Formats: sequence, C-alpha cells, structure tokens
Amino acid sequence: MTPSSSTLRRALVTGASGAIGQAIAERLGRDGAHVIAHANGNLAGAEAVVARIVGAGGSAEAIAFDVTDADAARSACERLLAAGAIQIVVNNAGIHDDAVFPGMRAEQWHRVIDVSVNGFFNVTQPLVMAMMRTRWGRIVNVSSIASLTGNRGQVNYSAAKGALNSATKSLALELASRGVTVNAIAPGIIDAGMAESVFDRATIDKLVPMKRAGRADEVASLVAFLASDEAAYISGQVISINGAMI
Repeated sequence: MTPSSSTLRRALVTGASGAIGQAIAERLGRDGAHVIAHANGNLAGAEAVVARIVGAGGSAEAIAFDVTDADAARSACERLLAAGAIQIVVNNAGIHDDAVFPGMRAEQWHRVIDVSVNGFFNVTQPLVMAMMRTRWGRIVNVSSIASLTGNRGQVNYSAAKGALNSATKSLALELASRGVTVNAIAPGIIDAGMAESVFDRATIDKLVPMKRAGRADEVASLVAFLASDEAAYISGQVISINGAMI
C-alpha cells in the first residue's frame, strides 16, 4: 500500500486469487485504483496479486473472508469503510459444482447459489450507501454465458448467474440517479486454468466462432472499461464476452 492510496478510488475485487480475479485486480491497479484483493481460503494467492500490483508501482492490500458468511462479510466491509468509501466493487467470487439435475445434491444447489447470489448481497449491500454519498460508483458483477443459454449439468450455476443478471438490472435502476452504474459481464469459454481441462481444442473450434478461448486479460479489459469514467452512461446491462458464441 503506497502513501498516496488514500487519494485513489478504492476497488474491491472478490475472488481475486483466481485467474480471472487476478487479471481484473492487476488491471484496475494499473489503471490507478487502490485495489483490495479478496480471497476466501487462499489469502496467499491474494497477497501474491497485491505484491505484483505494488511491484508495478500500484497500490493494493489483501483481505480474506467468506462471502457466504453474512456477519463476516459485513464486519470486513465495515473495516474497509473505516478508511473511506469503496467506489468500485467487482463481484467475481463464484464456484462450480456441476451435476445433471436428477443427480444433483441439495448442497450442490445451495452452495453455488449461496456464493454468487448471497455473496453479491453480503458484499455489495454494506458498501452501497457510502458509494452513493460520493456520487460516483461502479459495480460490476461477473456472470456467465450459462446464465443466457443454459448449460447441461449446470442448472445450479445457470440459476445463480441468471439471478445475478436480474439483480444487476434492478440495482442499476435504484442507483442510476446517484452516479453509480451497475453492470454484469457474461464470459464464455475463458482460458483461466479450469477451461483447458473442460474444453479441448476440437470442442472450442466447434463451439466458438473465433476458434479460440478468451483470455483473462480480455475479461479484465472489459471490467476496467465498465469501471472507468468513460462508461458513465452504461448501466443495467449484461455484456457478453464470448467470441461470438451467441
């Protein structure tokens, strides 16, 4: 954390220890935000992101809590607010727990929805009032192509991300007059570690008109634009980034 960080817009990125979260956090850091890199169990991963941001001349800190734990999330957010408003929130935390619906266990259903939907509420709701008072804010929710098209074996994940899309649109309406935008992005097949093990070359060629997986830095570029001053008139949108899959 650099001495000038108090003058920077502060950005919280949940799930910042994963590949896409890392790319988003590092891009926001390069763009001049003070980045708060969140993790749940992998604090060391978030701290590594912070080290790279600071090493590149940026400003950052790491934090760890479970987004599904309402009390823990609220306490963490209140600690962050003690240093000033969080003006950029990127709700990137999310999990997969895939199974065909007839064989899906109740805990698979609830856990996936808990992280994406309740996690969004637990993190964003405590931060909104302070953001509104600054008359400038950016909330970006990381959804998925599965929320738009569905996907076999991902009824839980599709439901969670679809709910996040709807929450995005409603919250955008509530905050529009306060200078706060709320958008979602819906990535398709992104080479972020897990994608390579799920989609082989032939499958990607078949599914993706661009004949390649997207990159985490391309997702980060979209988030960075939506978090910028230039995107002030874009709100309530679910923006796909999927190589023309849909």
